[in-house]
Amino acid sequence: MNDVLPDIPRIYTALAEWMACIVYISVLKKLLTGWKLVAFAGVVLIGQVVFLVLTKDLPIVLWIPSMVVAIGLMFAFIYRSCDISALEAGYFSARAFVAAELVASLEWQVHFYFLKGKNSDWLLAGLILIIVYGVSFLVIWILEKRQIPDGGKLNIRPRELWSTVVIGAAVFGISNLSFVTARTPFSGKYAQEIFNIRTLVDLGGFTIVYAYHIQLKELRVRHELKAVENILQNQYSQYQQSKESIEIINFKYHDLKNQIIALRAEEDSDKRNEFLTKMENDIKSYEAQHKTGHHVLDTLLASKNMYCIKNGITLTCVADGTLLKGIDVIDICTIFGNALDNAIEYEQKIEDEEKRLIHVSLFSQKDFLMIRIENYFEGELELEGDLPATTKEDSYYHGYGLKSIRYAVQKYGGVVNVDQKDSWFELKILIPKLS
Repeated sequence: MNDVLPDIPRIYTALAEWMACIVYISVLKKLLTGWKLVAFAGVVLIGQVVFLVLTKDLPIVLWIPSMVVAIGLMFAFIYRSCDISALEAGYFSARAFVAAELVASLEWQVHFYFLKGKNSDWLLAGLILIIVYGVSFLVIWILEKRQIPDGGKLNIRPRELWSTVVIGAAVFGISNLSFVTARTPFSGKYAQEIFNIRTLVDLGGFTIVYAYHIQLKELRVRHELKAVENILQNQYSQYQQSKESIEIINFKYHDLKNQIIALRAEEDSDKRNEFLTKMENDIKSYEAQHKTGHHVLDTLLASKNMYCIKNGITLTCVADGTLLKGIDVIDICTIFGNALDNAIEYEQKIEDEEKRLIHVSLFSQKDFLMIRIENYFEGELELEGDLPATTKEDSYYHGYGLKSIRYAVQKYGGVVNVDQKDSWFELKILIPKLS
């Protein structure tokens, strides 16, 4: 076979690029759904086909710019259809382009093998197109579905985006080199050579970007696990420090209380009594008032309550600490410490001090232990997956408080749920009773 291979029909390329976008849109968090997504996808398909067909006979100098525009259309399709950042849309557009190149090249190689370059058998050509595109994109969808986080977001950073773009550009350049010139050590001169070079290079490129994606995911998991472990340790360290501080405060409290009693016995003037009463009430604010029946929870609540008092936040608690028997001390610190820290951090943003309210409940419900932590909440709750979206600017390094709570709760077969009821944010934790 010494005929030079004819290039892939532009309509086939457009269809491959469109289907590749559909694959990634289907596994990402949607911005458009239902008929809106269907209508938008239809418009994009028409635009993609028209653009690629019209640019078919452009000079070789304009070939690369036209492909850049085609990738831009893919980017717009993914970005406008999914609830992701521009960096994430660029990352998945590059991956979709590599996948489209692979499937289009594979289909055209199979097409050429069976039809020997003849275009008269439209039925067989259509059947090959449907089978190769259908099976290939189904396999890619299955592979990608397993590697996308539940929330459909990866928090891609610029370095990761440009790494993927460079890989995609290199794959595209090398795989299509033979169509530009045969005068390089990497070009093919005959049809079968060009087929093999393009399809194998595209397959290798797809494998590389897929492996890179898996590596990114594993790095995210390691980073998240490390962050969760740090939070666990920090909460336990805070508990130890709080325990020592509160023991000193309680000692001082009892010491001063005895002094007040002695002073009252010595002098009984109304003015002195009023002063001493006020002094006693002020001191009581720092006493570990929460007596739940569990010393760890008492210490945590006392520590957080002291901080709340200083910041004009009202913390109330109705809890049966004896129900926490069987739960590790570090996990108790993680669950209550992180939940209260998140609630306190939010309440400090509330201007009206009378609305700075936090309530903790711990009780038994049938065969389950129920933990409910509520705080006054303004606005609408936004979720990423099943957890609230972080309000901090750098989401890559934040948002692990609730994840660490869920991690600790799952060790005991429990579940974590967040909800908004009227003007209250509610964190509910349900754990089967430990025998």
